[in-house]
Amino acid sequence: MIQKLPPLNALKAFEAAARSGSYVGAAEELGVSAAAVSQQVRNLEGWFGKRLFVRFNNRIALTDAGMAIYQDTSAPLQEIAGMAARVLGETARARLVVSTLPSLAERWLAPRLAEFAQAAPEISIDLRVEEDPVDLMRNEVDLRLCYTAQFYPDYQVLPLFRDEVLPICAPGFWDAHGPDIATLPDPLLIHTDWGPSFASHPSWADWFAAAGLERTPSAAEGHRVMMSSTALELAQLGMGLALGQRSLAASALKSGHLVAPLPRTLSLGHDYCAVHAHARAGRRGLAALVDLLRDGPN
Repeated sequence: MIQKLPPLNALKAFEAAARSGSYVGAAEELGVSAAAVSQQVRNLEGWFGKRLFVRFNNRIALTDAGMAIYQDTSAPLQEIAGMAARVLGETARARLVVSTLPSLAERWLAPRLAEFAQAAPEISIDLRVEEDPVDLMRNEVDLRLCYTAQFYPDYQVLPLFRDEVLPICAPGFWDAHGPDIATLPDPLLIHTDWGPSFASHPSWADWFAAAGLERTPSAAEGHRVMMSSTALELAQLGMGLALGQRSLAASALKSGHLVAPLPRTLSLGHDYCAVHAHARAGRRGLAALVDLLRDGPN
């Protein structure tokens, strides 16, 4: 029985455009012009009688029909490419481009990527550490890890966790300066200021109020940093008491390099999220990585 198949060159061009989010990205991958990719997509639209993409400024997005076709063709095309590589004696290895906030990179994300590498050794990670906003389509990012998804309204957003802060320091520091935090001098407090764009990181003033202590410490006298991970580094070096994020400090707390001498916690204002383009949902290993980031140990 002769099967009716869509034009394969057109299908290949469509899949590359959907995966990269642009005709330019697909053209670079396929070694042709963007106009040639556009023509192939039009051929496929004519064959199916469906509109597959809509344009938003300088990028493209899949229609409902385009999404259905992409989900059913992306994995088979990747499998065919893998088969061809194996037959030709090449190493078929997938790669995921992961973009993350600097604060998450080392203390939280790196151990989880190591766990993912053990579970999926056939997949390589391209890790990019950068602040928001990131042009995910132009930079061909498969997964973005961010604090709130306000910069990515047109993307698939998957909440990961809501972090909390609490007093954290080196064991020797608390031995020397504890146990009464009410009398701890202001210069020994480490403050985290994420900059003018954020107001949801709890301050030491917030913590003292929640603890029922009438004190508003002076940030001008204490140490000030702009990254949560840096606050923990200074605390671990014995420079002061940080209002640190539990998730970022988890490993050091478990090993005893840091201690949390006081139980009072405050929640951050928003979730940390994983964000990706709808068209990249079928990328090899992406769902497994997101599941690990959601369910992995704190």
